Amino acid sequence: MEKSYTHSRTREHRLKRNKRRLLFVAILLFVIGCITLIVLKVSDSKPPAQTMEQAKKTDTVSNAKPTGKPTAESNGKVASQKDDAGVEDGAFVEKYLNQQMLGQKPDGADGKKVAYLSFDDGPSVTVTPEILDILKKQKVKATFFVVGKEADENEHTKNIIKRIVAEGHAIGNHTYSHNYKYLYPHKAVSTDNVMKDIEKNNQVLKSILGPDFSTRMIRFPGGHMTWKKKDPKGMAALDAALLKKDYHQVDWNVLTKDAEGRHKKAAGLINQFMKSVKGREKAVILMHDTYGKEETAKALPVIIEYLKKQGYEFKIMK
Repeated sequence: MEKSYTHSRTREHRLKRNKRRLLFVAILLFVIGCITLIVLKVSDSKPPAQTMEQAKKTDTVSNAKPTGKPTAESNGKVASQKDDAGVEDGAFVEKYLNQQMLGQKPDGADGKKVAYLSFDDGPSVTVTPEILDILKKQKVKATFFVVGKEADENEHTKNIIKRIVAEGHAIGNHTYSHNYKYLYPHKAVSTDNVMKDIEKNNQVLKSILGPDFSTRMIRFPGGHMTWKKKDPKGMAALDAALLKKDYHQVDWNVLTKDAEGRHKKAAGLINQFMKSVKGREKAVILMHDTYGKEETAKALPVIIEYLKKQGYEFKIMK
């Protein structure tokens, strides 16, 4: 009897344990089935990823306010127009200055104040980097009229040229040699020598910046108007040669006199600038970034802040 009772208890225990296991498995399968069903329903309710992306684009377009600008299909063109907002056509600046110097009201006089910062005779490893640092901090751009032999001096000067372009500034051609005796022998303009020097400078710049680089901007050592007065026939011939190659020469109508007269401290350069810029609507400002022009770099932040307060927009020339 005792053995039979024990056997009965063991069997009963096993049956209960098996029932619990079956119940657990049943509950587990039910839960898994419910989760699977929910996932399937959610998945069915979601549109494909591509459809979602299209929906987002549709919402963006439908909610956008009409601007009159090209659509998204021409975004590249819009970006280019935005990038060119701070760029002035060199032909415009050339004509504006020429008319102004002749005492005429320039065709481009429209009441808008524009400042064209320009630096001649560089690059130098001492002053040009300092000027670039200031321009970067002030968030303004400038045009650098480069002398080829200075640019081609060493790897440091070549890297400075690359930095000028990389930071959004413009490069102008200030001849290769800057040698008055070669460019203006016997104080007369030599069209052949000037054009050769310009092309030689172009080749130097291409060797540094790549074969696709080009610039239309020319500034003559000493200035166009100066040599036009000294040798009108010679300059007329040179102007014709430049026109054939779509070059545009630009002088200036504002200067700090950092290359004229006795050496000046920054305060003196600022004072001269203030006098020179007065009344100028389109201010083409001449400064220098060659060796020995540390005072120009010191004066530059004050000059830029003054122009900003006076409401000038900054542009480069191309």
